[in-house]
Amino acid sequence: MEYGDKLFWLSVLIQRRYAQICAEYDLTSLQATLLCAIKDEPRQMAYLAAALGMTKNALSQLVDRIERRDLVKRVTSEQDRRVIMLSVTPTGKVLAEAVFAETTKRLPDIAENLDANDQRDLERLATAIVDTSGVSANTSS
Repeated sequence: MEYGDKLFWLSVLIQRRYAQICAEYDLTSLQATLLCAIKDEPRQMAYLAAALGMTKNALSQLVDRIERRDLVKRVTSEQDRRVIMLSVTPTGKVLAEAVFAETTKRLPDIAENLDANDQRDLERLATAIVDTSGVSANTSS
């Protein structure tokens, strides 16, 4: 199996595990990802669309669905009324925190059959990939 093939199957393993966790909270993977992206601070809708690789229209439809569940709310930016910010509601915050905690607890299980040194190497490499990708919880909105 080629390197690209292995990365493909690693992606499948991660996505499958994440989808299982999300389903336990009655969320799709995309809904949970959106909630986790805004759990600590409101974000601009335009930023979220770009960060999640979605069109603004697709994001708006996603937000409509989880807004009906009282998990998120749209607010106009105080600095610029044209800018729409998305934040979690108290219910959404609790759910996002739960999904995030469960994911960070259970996702490393995909490496449980590796020895301790290989698990540390995977953690180091995953950290380097994320840190250099520009995708991070600390990215400004």
